[in-house]
Amino acid sequence: MNAATLARGFTLTALLALPLCAAATQTVESVRAAAVTWLQQNRTLPGARMTAEAAPLDSRLLLADCPKALESSLPGNRPLGARVSVVVHCPVPGGWTVRVPVRVRMFTNVLVTTRPLARGDGVGVGDVRAEERDVTSLAYGYVAELGQIDGRSLARPLSAGIVLTPGMLAGRQAVRIGDSVSMEAGVEGVVIHASGVAMGAGDTGTRLKVRNASSGKVLDAVVTGPGTVAVLP
Repeated sequence: MNAATLARGFTLTALLALPLCAAATQTVESVRAAAVTWLQQNRTLPGARMTAEAAPLDSRLLLADCPKALESSLPGNRPLGARVSVVVHCPVPGGWTVRVPVRVRMFTNVLVTTRPLARGDGVGVGDVRAEERDVTSLAYGYVAELGQIDGRSLARPLSAGIVLTPGMLAGRQAVRIGDSVSMEAGVEGVVIHASGVAMGAGDTGTRLKVRNASSGKVLDAVVTGPGTVAVLP
C-alpha cells in the first residue's frame, strides 16, 4: 500500500467519524406560542382580558425551520369558544401546517340580576349589577350594558344572581311601572274608558295590575299597546 492510498484511507475514516449535521427544525413550543399570541392579538373583545393555553403537541413532531413569520388563523373564521383549534402555517412553498388546540377564557363584565324579577318586568339600574365572567362559558350569550335592553321587558321570571341573556328579553315595554294608562273595559257590550296607573310593566300581551285613578281599585289587565290596557273580567 503506497502513501497516497494510506492518505485516502485516513481521510475517509476521519469523515465517517464526524457527526452528521441535523437540519434546522421549528420547535413545537414556538408553534404553540404563535397560536396563543395570534388569538390574544386578534380575538380579544374590546375591554376584555383573555387567557389562552395551548395543548401540548407531540414532541416527536419534526417541522422544518420556517424562514418566514408563522401565520395563524381560525378555520372558517369561526366564533370564539372555550376550545378552539388554531391553524398555524409556514407561509412558504411546501410549508407545513399544524392545528393547535387551545383552551380559551375571556373575561368581561356582564349584567347579573340583583333580586328576583317577574315576567314582564323592565330592567333598571337597581335590578342588575356588573360582574366579570368568563363569557366563553355562556352558551346563550350575555347582556353587557343596560343600553342593549333599550326598553325591553323580561320574557320569563328570574331569580337573583342570574346572568342576563338576550333570550330572556321579550319585546319592548309598551307600559312601564307608574305610567298613566288608558283602561278599557267591556261591560255588557258597552266599552268603558277610564284612567289608571300601571303597577307593572311589559309589552303587548303582558298581564299586569293597574290602579283606577278615580276609585283607587286595583284591577287585573293586559297590555294592548303603548299606554293602553284592557281590564280583565
